[in-house]
Amino acid sequence: MPEGDTVFRTARNLGRALVGKPVIGFRSTYPLLTRFNDDHPIAGQTVDCVEARGKWLLIYFSGGGILTSHLLMNGRWHIYRHGERWQLARIHMRIVIENGEYQAVGFRVPVARMHTAQSLERDLHIARAENDLLRAEFDAEAALVRLLARPGEAIADTLLDQAVLAGVGNVFKSEICFVQGLNPFRKAGTLTRDEAVAAIACARGLLKANVLEDSGDLIVTYRGQQRRTTHASDPGASLWVYGRAGEPCRRCGEEIRRRVQGADARVTFWCPSCQAMPDGSDVDG
Repeated sequence: MPEGDTVFRTARNLGRALVGKPVIGFRSTYPLLTRFNDDHPIAGQTVDCVEARGKWLLIYFSGGGILTSHLLMNGRWHIYRHGERWQLARIHMRIVIENGEYQAVGFRVPVARMHTAQSLERDLHIARAENDLLRAEFDAEAALVRLLARPGEAIADTLLDQAVLAGVGNVFKSEICFVQGLNPFRKAGTLTRDEAVAAIACARGLLKANVLEDSGDLIVTYRGQQRRTTHASDPGASLWVYGRAGEPCRRCGEEIRRRVQGADARVTFWCPSCQAMPDGSDVDG
């Protein structure tokens, strides 16, 4: 599922294919994007920049328009050379941006809108650069303040809040808690400052490890990359707890538990032994 690492890699590869090259075609199944293109034709413009902010992807056009998209669970951006067969059916196409070499195709992209610099600044749903764990501008001290300002929330819910740490999704949420030995249902207000600092550093470290450059200038966006939080070379052992309910913990052998958590009913995975509550209490899984 697309999380901050996926969006970062997608932006990087889209940038390789699109930035600095004149757009020769733009189309979309979304009426508002089509209307924008009718009023301010994108063909003839160039792509100035492609940026990831948490789970949002931003494409900046030279005419001042900024295409923002959120992939939610199933959205994808692929890149193809002209004449290359698409990997998904055309019925799933939502957006196409073409230049002389490539087609960038947004498949099943559920949220897309066109912004100006001014309207983007006002959009509270799109993370600021300093909140994004993968950005150079990330402000760890400000993130610590935001995390500790939610004392009544469960740690896992706080990590998942994009206003706190932009880029953490459901997989990384469970993995961060495991790596740090934190029970995901523990209240954020019970964290010491050192524990909170370590959790933020862990979040950034895990995401950064999954966006390391490994392909030079090769454009590979439609091929998936397996997310990894362990150091195991076995592809089947790439995650500590996520998706492993009922299986033995890779550290202690205890059975991994699974439980729906939070207002959005997101699934959490954890080891009851490695991630015990500080007071020794248990969470009914």
